[in-house]
Amino acid sequence: MIPQNPLPEVLAPAGSAEALTAALRCGCDAVYLGARQFSARSHAENFDDASLLQAAEQCRLCGVKLYLAINTLPFETEFAALDRLLETVAAIGADGVIVQDLGAAAYMHSRIPTLPLHASTQMTIHSPAGVRFAAQAGFSRAVLARELSETQMRACCEEAERCGIETEVFVHGAHCMCVSGQCFLSAAMGGRSANRGCCAQPCRLPFTAAEKQREYCALSLKDQSLLAHLQTMCEMGVSSLKIEGRMKRPEYVAAAVTAVKTALRGENPDLDELRAVFSRSGFTDGYFTGKRQDMFGTRQKEDVTAAQGVLQSLRAKYRQPRKAAVLDAAYTLRAGEPAKLCVTDGQCSVTVTGEIPQTAQSRPTDADALRRQFEKLGDTVYSAGRVTAEIGENLMLPASQLNAMRREAVAAMDAARIAARAPKHVLAEKPLYPKCGKRMSARNFRLQIRSLAQLSALGDLRPDALLLPLQLFSAFRESPCTALFSPDAVQLLPPRFVCDEVALRRALETAYAAGYTHLACRAVGDLMLGQELGFTLHGTLGLHVTNTPAAAYLRDFGVTDALLSPEANGQAQPAAVLPLGVFAYGALPVMLTRNCPVRAQAGCGKCRHALTDRRGNVLYTDCTRFTEKPDYAELFNSVPVWLADKPEMYETYAYALLSMTNESPERVREILAAYLCGAKTAPPAKFTRGLHITDG
Repeated sequence: MIPQNPLPEVLAPAGSAEALTAALRCGCDAVYLGARQFSARSHAENFDDASLLQAAEQCRLCGVKLYLAINTLPFETEFAALDRLLETVAAIGADGVIVQDLGAAAYMHSRIPTLPLHASTQMTIHSPAGVRFAAQAGFSRAVLARELSETQMRACCEEAERCGIETEVFVHGAHCMCVSGQCFLSAAMGGRSANRGCCAQPCRLPFTAAEKQREYCALSLKDQSLLAHLQTMCEMGVSSLKIEGRMKRPEYVAAAVTAVKTALRGENPDLDELRAVFSRSGFTDGYFTGKRQDMFGTRQKEDVTAAQGVLQSLRAKYRQPRKAAVLDAAYTLRAGEPAKLCVTDGQCSVTVTGEIPQTAQSRPTDADALRRQFEKLGDTVYSAGRVTAEIGENLMLPASQLNAMRREAVAAMDAARIAARAPKHVLAEKPLYPKCGKRMSARNFRLQIRSLAQLSALGDLRPDALLLPLQLFSAFRESPCTALFSPDAVQLLPPRFVCDEVALRRALETAYAAGYTHLACRAVGDLMLGQELGFTLHGTLGLHVTNTPAAAYLRDFGVTDALLSPEANGQAQPAAVLPLGVFAYGALPVMLTRNCPVRAQAGCGKCRHALTDRRGNVLYTDCTRFTEKPDYAELFNSVPVWLADKPEMYETYAYALLSMTNESPERVREILAAYLCGAKTAPPAKFTRGLHITDG
């Protein structure tokens, strides 16, 4: 049995007007959709200003909430366009916006203080600390990462309840291989940024960890379906059950909404129909259950052809409007006075008038006649409730006039429901941020390592700071490496995906007590934990600073400095409100995944730390083990960034980050010599100057 506490909302995707209709008519409680800009699904049909208003009105009629996804990373020059969109958001009375970028969120909160903000799954909230951050930052809801186990999800929900914010969980739809918000693969391979809404999905193409399986798709997961676990989520207190699919056809939306609603009633949804309309070799609940052995799948021919057998029946599910309200009607027919019809849905009431009733020549109008005419509500969102009548003696009103009064009453009720259910937002003054200006600069280099051995050949070369993975800290303290860097020169790197926050907090407290008080933060949860424990905070890769408001937010949170997002390469740079570094050397981590693709295909015993794409490019692949085996894996770009011969590209920044993956100790020394001393070090055989984003 489903618990008796209020059921979570069913949140449906609406990538097009027809998909919106399907969602509404199949019984969703809320929809999320995108405008023509700043949508993480920029290749969906999406909505312009006029269609956004129309969509909002449709939602109000059905008593459904509308959330607008403004969940990309805006560049410095795009805030004027963002502000114009916020004018539309206020005008249509959106129930909330889904936001990834901290700068955009801060701007929206200042511009429309009454607008609820939902922290997008692109914000990579996957731990109680991340939930606490969202609450402190003014978000009313946290959209949790899709990679959580039941235990991890429960911990986040309990934290959300303590903080007084909602949680939203994906329960059906496509699974990205990468943790949302941390993918550079599409940008690195073709300039189309996932964080800018232009993902080309190269992960669905062949990648292999085994030479004899060249066509293997090691980065393609089955679609997620957690319908069997909705009772557990209700018990946890999940606020919103989200269906992925703004790029999917309306029939898919109809099937998914129907399935979730059915499961919430404690009945068995039609999984065969759901699989037929769209799947990738079936569904998986592997992250939630912790059984990740059979999560990989691709779109097969039979998956495509299966849809043809169910499309017609699915269209029938949304052919007619959903009856969203019951209307009670009261007629008054008096001699010499215009006829009157009062209608109410229990909240809104409207009154319309018609012609003066005639003296009946044969058959007077009676209550049954009025009821029959009113019940002809047809293609509206209403069904007829109680119909009462006060009728003078021997009066008659023609059926044509009764029909006209009913239509007028329905139109008036539509307008009343739309007006009553639309949140009222008032635009405040535009927040002021400094304009682009001269960057704060210093000749400063920071070295990030993946193994302690990479420090063994440094000799007399000393970067200004060492970014040390926290899982290496104990070994670091017991090694000769401690003599190379003072505690103040070491910035601890927490794991990128936190599986056990209690263990992480304990490790950080131990390090802090030993005098290591600097924390390099890659996620919002790191910021929160670091602040709570008293660390000096530094932002690094993963926090996505692409604009001045984001930099200003981090500064106000207490961050000392941060890394400019590689996605902002070649763009107008944020103003000098916070010292910003630049990624100057290394293979960018293009994917962060909870399910190691090498382990899944070849097994850990045969791991060569490599995935090969269809063009023969090799991506270094490595796992991190902090509390599990492994906690997560990272894939790194096949070519590193190399700027040693272009100092003008990094020397105006506050610091240059030199990030190592599998470089030997000798190669680490050569790279440091090139950057720190200008040595004539041979560059990599192939390299890039950074990400080159093309929004297309």
